[in-house]
Amino acid sequence: MRPDQNQLRRVSRLALTYPEQGATAWPQCPPGYRTVQRTQSLGRGAAVYDRACAGLLSWQMHRHTGLAVTADAPAATAGSCVILTFGWRPIGISAPCRVVYDVNEARTRGFAYGTLPGHPESGEEAFIVTHESDDTVSFTVRAFSRPATFLARAGGPLTHRVQALMTNRYLKSLSAIANH
Repeated sequence: MRPDQNQLRRVSRLALTYPEQGATAWPQCPPGYRTVQRTQSLGRGAAVYDRACAGLLSWQMHRHTGLAVTADAPAATAGSCVILTFGWRPIGISAPCRVVYDVNEARTRGFAYGTLPGHPESGEEAFIVTHESDDTVSFTVRAFSRPATFLARAGGPLTHRVQALMTNRYLKSLSAIANH
């Protein structure tokens, strides 16, 4: 069973599980966390950029990776909340998040969300699409996190592999969306 709007409203009132809100936009992520930064070229041109931005901001990228998405807004904007579910309930993993900032510049779009209570990790993840001056379009995933639950801590290296798998899925998913 997927989370419903009542569950989403309940978690949206909760505080983030980490103090460094917005730190994925800082030059360096805060110490004490595992960090990830991956950038991939999506192609070239305004059409690729537009498709990538639309797919990212509408949660389509997340859905395309196999996550169930329950969001309180159709687009990822600062303050909106989402519960991402991996697997099937009751054995599925729910990951509630709040969008802590969005980027809406002429040649750069994206957002970052932070973890809310109930998420297996504590931290932040940013997803940024950039239309470079040479007409290439790139996608960057930047994150910092640490385990927030016993299971995430007990998972150790397996938890890191799952995070790497999801980052790879995000990159592959948005590339497919941008080039469709």
